[in-house]
Amino acid sequence: MYLLGIDIGTSSIKVAVVDVETQKSIATVQYPEAETEIKSVQPGWAEQSPADWWENTKQAILKLNATNLFNPKNIAAIGIAYQMHGLVVVDENQDVLRDSIIWCDSRAVEIGEKAFDQIGHQNALSSLLNSPGNFTASKLAWIKENEPHIYRKIDKIMLPGDFISMKLTGIITTSISALSEGIFWDFQQDKISKAVMDYYGLDYNFIPEINELFASHGVLTEEIALFLGLTAGIPVAYKSGDQPNNALSLNVMKPGEVAATAGTSGVIYGVSNSLTYDPQSRVNTFAHVTYSPEEKNTGVLLCINGTGSMYRWAKNTFAPHLNYQELNTLAAKAPIGSKGLNVLPFGNGAERMLNNQYTGAQFLGIDLNIHSQAEIFRAVQEGIAFSFRYGIDIMREIGMEPKVIRAGRANLFLSEVFAQTFVDVTGVRVELYENDGSVGAALGAGIGAGIFNTAEHAFTHHEVVATLYPKNSAAYEPIYQEWKSLLMKTLK
Repeated sequence: MYLLGIDIGTSSIKVAVVDVETQKSIATVQYPEAETEIKSVQPGWAEQSPADWWENTKQAILKLNATNLFNPKNIAAIGIAYQMHGLVVVDENQDVLRDSIIWCDSRAVEIGEKAFDQIGHQNALSSLLNSPGNFTASKLAWIKENEPHIYRKIDKIMLPGDFISMKLTGIITTSISALSEGIFWDFQQDKISKAVMDYYGLDYNFIPEINELFASHGVLTEEIALFLGLTAGIPVAYKSGDQPNNALSLNVMKPGEVAATAGTSGVIYGVSNSLTYDPQSRVNTFAHVTYSPEEKNTGVLLCINGTGSMYRWAKNTFAPHLNYQELNTLAAKAPIGSKGLNVLPFGNGAERMLNNQYTGAQFLGIDLNIHSQAEIFRAVQEGIAFSFRYGIDIMREIGMEPKVIRAGRANLFLSEVFAQTFVDVTGVRVELYENDGSVGAALGAGIGAGIFNTAEHAFTHHEVVATLYPKNSAAYEPIYQEWKSLLMKTLK
């Protein structure tokens, strides 16, 4: 018996098939090979086509089937992880009305700030655990204000994973976790936020049916099953935003446990058993995959928009002929501190941890006589690691003190320079695992379909593949403080 996991990323779609007995991936692919375009028709805007997500998902599954490493007919359930905070709007025929406004889009910042003031800072923070910011609800308000001809046609709103689930099953559902990431959920009342809906004047009928996160969200239709070579009637049994799902994939489900990712964006995600919030909304709190009204497990999320995207930009600009492994080897040739070259990696939209400011990515202190490609690529990796340290210090301010961080051995954590710098500058040991988002989605499907008796049962074969300990913290501390002082000068 197998489980299919789908990860709707910003750059591509990744899918994996997991063997139920071993809980290991037996095949994984991504599609397309080239990174998916982010449309930015105005500065600070970021959109993608849901139709492209769906086409790429189908092609990814067909490519996975073509590995011939498993029988697709033996897949018993499907799980979906997806890029968080995106807005998809459809009409009564389930036709998409416009491109999705995705997570790194900044157009709704001012709308969200006004809502924060009008709802009241303390009221918003205590009930929503966040400022409305430029999250999904504020993006919907932007459509209402700026595209009323589209708003009038809306039947349902969705997050990216809800859309893919709809295409597979023909049914639209959501969950408390999904609504919380869109800033639609009142944690004090445990229901859709009246304050947000009424302030923005949004239609309550836009909200889909609310399901348990680990549950059937519909079953695969005959037509789609035939096209994909799967069995009709199997359930989509799990849907989660990519960061709660990444935490799940690393078995980070209990209070005090912490996960990290360094893909297109960078995230630290810690589980709390209280309704924790940051008074400045620099980090955000959402319902974790294990949240329930009886057991209020939340995920405290620090997001840095420009991590993998910063490294990709540097690669394409300075060494397009090299692959990432070669870049990492090159970066290792430069010394700690990159000979005084500093990088602020904040060039992918307004940064929540910088109070929704947009500084733009910056290279500081370039010396034309001593800085080469090696220093450039090490400085980029160090700058990204420093941004993680800056965010972890914010989390420490609100009472979270990670003792160990779990991460998948993927993306920037494949670089020894980045991984060791991350450990050295944060002072926290890191445990690396092989699981990724698509594997986590597959395991989540097994939980939701009842194939695993409990969430813990899904991780009985979970193993650490490497542990990294701080060894250069003393050398990095003054370098980090200099980087931080440069950052402070750029902020308003």
